[in-house]
Amino acid sequence: MEPLFGVVLGLILAVASPAHDTCTCATNKWAVCAQDGPGNCTCRLAGSDHPVDCSTLTSKCFLMKAEMIPLKEKRLWRPPHGVSDSDGIYNPDCEDSGDFKARQCNQSSTCWCVNTAGVRRTEKGGRSLSCSELVRTRWIYIELTHKRSSRAFGVPDVAKALTQLFESRYKLHPKYIAAIKYDPPLIQIRLDQNKKPRWDVDIADVAYYFEKDVYNDSVFPSNSKLTVSVNGDALAIEKLWIYYVDEKPPEFCMRQLAAGISAVVTVVVLTAGIGIAALLLLRWLRTRTYKKFECKEMKEIKAPSLE
Repeated sequence: MEPLFGVVLGLILAVASPAHDTCTCATNKWAVCAQDGPGNCTCRLAGSDHPVDCSTLTSKCFLMKAEMIPLKEKRLWRPPHGVSDSDGIYNPDCEDSGDFKARQCNQSSTCWCVNTAGVRRTEKGGRSLSCSELVRTRWIYIELTHKRSSRAFGVPDVAKALTQLFESRYKLHPKYIAAIKYDPPLIQIRLDQNKKPRWDVDIADVAYYFEKDVYNDSVFPSNSKLTVSVNGDALAIEKLWIYYVDEKPPEFCMRQLAAGISAVVTVVVLTAGIGIAALLLLRWLRTRTYKKFECKEMKEIKAPSLE
């Protein structure tokens, strides 16, 4: 009877183990997954109760929130790096849909307005700051350089490889890739998404996933490393820049520009003043030397002769 029980127990463990192993999120390494029934795996965002759809990209707002919460794992957690906007990463306020709330605030009661990519588009203010709407980021420009290769890449081949990468890895429909230009070693990519249907990924999420991949801090599981191949040759990305263009221009006031202009004017005035003072000083020294020399000659002429 005992051998039969051991065989049955072994079969149960053999069936259960694969199910447990497959209970992971293919598009978000910060998702916490659990087997809550036969063949049913539920994944939720670390640090919150939001469910995660592992068949597509997680919204950038949810990702940034998850990154602010250290995971209770054996590995060391470190803060993210390589963010593109000048304000860096912050703990955002998100809608239930995963969208950024139009107004974001930090712990010191400083607030600002953001676009759908979570990038600040106004001056910072207090809690009384009002953000009437969440302005959509319509275009995203991506510029990157790759390491020099002994073999030159063809322009159509680079465009094809990157289009396939964005489509297969980031689930982005090719219709949102407006242009790819290649002037070795610079590659320029323009993503254009005026309106986004509910079933399509957002270009802001795509750009964030891509940026994290390039900086070796991928959102995907560790076994899903970014590799870009052009006709069998690796395209090693070296540097990356991302620019966001909204439907409406940003609302920064002129204070920073005025301060910059004032600083430039001050430097120019001081430089001109120092230059003029130096010229006057040199002129005065030359005049003084000339007068001394003239007086010396006059004394020699007026001196009485001993003969």
